[in-house]
This record gives sequence, structure tokens and C-alpha cells, in this order.
Amino acid sequence: MPKIKTHKGAQSRFHITGSGKIMRTKGGKSHLRRRKAPRTKRLFDEMIPLSSVDRKRIRRLLPYGV
Repeated sequence: MPKIKTHKGAQSRFHITGSGKIMRTKGGKSHLRRRKAPRTKRLFDEMIPLSSVDRKRIRRLLPYGV
């Protein structure tokens, strides 16, 4: 059986934790950042768990849990 290629765009956007959760970053963190409040900018830094609706689709893009 051939190897499955990892989707490189998904690899840079999502991280899989040791327990198997898929974490994602929030969007909108690079554009117009100067006018945002410091608290808002800090909230962009943390990663949040992926929605259960998208989990199956992203798992297919990351077959080896990169």
C-alpha cells in the first residue's frame, strides 16, 4: 500500500496534541493588528481545539498526525 501525502497547508495551520486533539489558531491575527486592543491581540496567540464538525476532514489531510 502506498504512503499517503500530508497536506502541507494543513500541517502548518493545525497541530495535534499528545492526547489526539487537533488545535487551530484564530483567524484575522495578521491584518490591521495595530488598531486592535492589547487584550484582543493576546487572545489571537492561543490555540483552540478544532470544532467536531471539521475533525474528520482535517484528520484526512494529516494522516500521520504531524
